[in-house]
Order: sequence, then C-alpha cells, then structure tokens
Amino acid sequence: MTPTLHAARLGLSRGWIEFKHSLTNPPNLGGILAGTAVLVVVLYFQRDAKLPGTGLSLASASLPGTLALMVPLNGLLGMVGSLALEREDGTLLRAKALPQGMVGYLVGRVTMHSVSTLSALVVMLVAGLFFVPGLLGIGPGKWLALAWFALLGLLSALPLGAIIGSLVGSPQGAGALSMIAIGGLTAISGIFYPITALAGWLQGLAHVFPLYWLGLGMRSALLPDSAAAAEIGSSWRPVETTLVLLAWAVAGLVLAPPILRRVARRESGSLMEARRHQAMQRLT
Repeated sequence: MTPTLHAARLGLSRGWIEFKHSLTNPPNLGGILAGTAVLVVVLYFQRDAKLPGTGLSLASASLPGTLALMVPLNGLLGMVGSLALEREDGTLLRAKALPQGMVGYLVGRVTMHSVSTLSALVVMLVAGLFFVPGLLGIGPGKWLALAWFALLGLLSALPLGAIIGSLVGSPQGAGALSMIAIGGLTAISGIFYPITALAGWLQGLAHVFPLYWLGLGMRSALLPDSAAAAEIGSSWRPVETTLVLLAWAVAGLVLAPPILRRVARRESGSLMEARRHQAMQRLT
C-alpha cells in the first residue's frame, strides 16, 4: 500500500471515530438534534395544508428543499468551522508534521462531515415517512436518484467548505461568510418556492451555483412528475443537474487539496501564537 493510500485509510478511520465521538458529546449532539427537530416540527404543522391549485401537501413540497438545504448547512458549515478552528488550535500544524498528514487530515474531515450530514438527512426522511403522504410509494428508482443527488451535493459542498475554511483568517469570519453565502443562495435558488417567480437575471445567477441544482434534483426524486410543470422548461433536467453538480465536485476536489497544503505550509508555531495573542488583545 502506498503512503498516500495508507494515509487515506487512516483518515477514513479517524473520521468514523470522530463521528462516533460526536454522538457522545452533549453539546455537539444537542446542536444537531435541535436543528433537525425544528425542521421536523415544521413538517408536522404543514402535513395537512395543501398547495393551492395542486393535490400536494405543503409538507411534500417543503421536504425536498429542506433536504437540499441541510447539505450545505451541515456539510459545508461543518467543514468551514472545523478547518477554521483547527488552524487556531494547532491541529493543522500537527497534521502537517506527519508524512502524508494533510491527506489523512482532509479525508478524515470529509468522512466525519459526510457521515454526520447523511445521518441528519436520514433522520429527516424518517420523519417525512410519517408526515408526507405517499413518500413510501415513490419507488426504488426515485430512492436511488435521491441518494445520487445527495452524494453529489456532498461532493460539491465539502471541498468548497475546505477552501473557505482554509482561506478565511478567523473562525468567526469563516462562519459569517458561509452563512451569508448560504442565505443569499437560498433566497435565489428556488429552494422553497418556484424559481420562475424571480427575475430572469436572478434565475441565471442561481444556475451557476450548486444549491439550485441540488434542490431541483431532490424535487425530481421526491415529487410526482406532474410537479415538473412548475420548473423552468417544465422539466426536471436530470442530465444537466448531474453535470453541474459533478463539475462543482470535480473543481472542489481538484482545488481544495493544493489550497489546504499551501495554507498548511505557511502555518508555524510562532504564527499560531501571534494569532492567539491578537485574539486575547481583542477580548481585553
């Protein structure tokens, strides 16, 4: 086994161990459960309401957008927060000192946040089985499509989170930038309402980013084919959705490792101590 593959294997093991540890950490587990619980409660209150002019329940229409939004909220924000914090506490510096340490570190981060995000999606889907009529009857092809688009969404979100977490100087700045970006993209991506209601230039802008396409893919998997009438071109456009999400995933996977290595090369004990000293000064 090559050193790189060995490091990747260790990273997979580390990511799984960290995920299991997070389940025994009350603050981490409470944060995850609280966010998911809020979304489940929303589905509960929407279960009997109907979309005007359709036979769809409001919960059926909301579930795909909720699942799509959970990918960047859990995956991208988690990755951003981890990298930004671990630059500050010296974890990144220690990983740099090991042979192929950055490979193992990045694989571990991706594994941990992938499993965490997928677990949250499963919990949300289980709740949907109780509150969304007909979800059990969507068929195996639709379930496979859902899994496929969830995987592509993770592959497009996690490397982007690694890039943001590497480049932004402080955990607070990284978190704020990510929240602003996700909030802005949610507003223009038609996650919870038809994108055709927006101006044409906003629709074009949303098409550049993966969140619109992830929401479209989730809707194609969970809604009846007749619901495609509300989409652009009255089509789910599965080929375009797959290609755009793949393009973002490939770009992120190509760019994230060299950016992370370059940031790690600049890290040193003196630089970390200087940042810590500046933070203490700001607090006092």
